[in-house]
Amino acid sequence: MPVLPTRVMPVQAAISSAREAPKVEVYSRNHGVDGEENTLNCFVSGFHPPKINISFFKNGEPMSNVKYTDMSFNDKWYFQRLAYVTFTPRKGDIYVCRVAHSAFPEPQSFRWDADF
Repeated sequence: MPVLPTRVMPVQAAISSAREAPKVEVYSRNHGVDGEENTLNCFVSGFHPPKINISFFKNGEPMSNVKYTDMSFNDKWYFQRLAYVTFTPRKGDIYVCRVAHSAFPEPQSFRWDADF
């Protein structure tokens, strides 16, 4: 009995070409205490396509030593990623996670609300 060739569909053929804007959550690992080292997290989820830029700013200046987890996705091919940075909050400082994605007309800024 001859073996019939199977048709292989590229994975991307199953993915919608629609753009889905990221959902962004900015939060600290621990309760914010003035002058106490902490970790600032920016969790970005539910976006497509996967190309995204996540950055942190303190008082309008870019923060360094930002770390990123590997990009992951759910069963519907919507992506998620966590960016985080060590910081020491001070009263009056403004911390922002900025996200650039093709579903946004321009990069969007999401502010961390200090607990103190």
